[in-house]
Amino acid sequence: MYADLAGKRALVTGGTRGIGRAVALGLARAGTHVVVSHQRESEAAESLRRELKETGGNHLVMTADATDQAALAALLDATGKHLGGLDIVVNNVGTINHVPYHELSVADWNWVLATNLTATHLVTQGALPLLGDRGSVVNVGSGAGVVGVPLRAHYTAAKTGLIGLTRSLAKELGAKGIRVNLVTPGVTETDHAAGMPDHVRAMYTNRIPLGRLGDPAEVANVVLFLASDVSSYVNGANFTVDGGI
Repeated sequence: MYADLAGKRALVTGGTRGIGRAVALGLARAGTHVVVSHQRESEAAESLRRELKETGGNHLVMTADATDQAALAALLDATGKHLGGLDIVVNNVGTINHVPYHELSVADWNWVLATNLTATHLVTQGALPLLGDRGSVVNVGSGAGVVGVPLRAHYTAAKTGLIGLTRSLAKELGAKGIRVNLVTPGVTETDHAAGMPDHVRAMYTNRIPLGRLGDPAEVANVVLFLASDVSSYVNGANFTVDGGI
């Protein structure tokens, strides 16, 4: 779809499942060499390695705890050694839990903020020497960061923070030739969605004008657009991919 992605080098965090997996495979199938991070070894990671190998690129799948600054530094070091530099960074890593606000502990707050927001800051900042004087950073947010969701005050705060971080970095790094944009998915068919009770799925489906949940590949297609030179004058934008909800 995007011929200019061939030969590019990309880092995708949180890339073994759902949207991240679709992004990693989409980039690899377009000819990009991809490093993918994930939380822990699993069959999903092994199957991703197999699928990436089939694309013929120079890929690496490795663990990196998003809440561990040293682990993220090691990820960036390994990425530099493996790829020799970067053209694309996709910050997709994230986590969520559901806690009534009056019960929200500092530990839960710190864990969700560290994974969903601080990790994006650390990876992006650490990737600057690898990006050099041009490149594309794509942050993956959530519709929760725009509308707010009960029982997810910490998650919503983190995803709203991504909006501000993206806008600030777009203005600061744009002068260096680095574009920073945000993709905001709506309710998407991921592992989390698979566990929805039928009545919750029906509620979302009835509110979405297109009448269905999104597919991870549909979100990945927008990420690939922003990673590509086709979007060379798009910077600081927030692309909502939610079926019109």
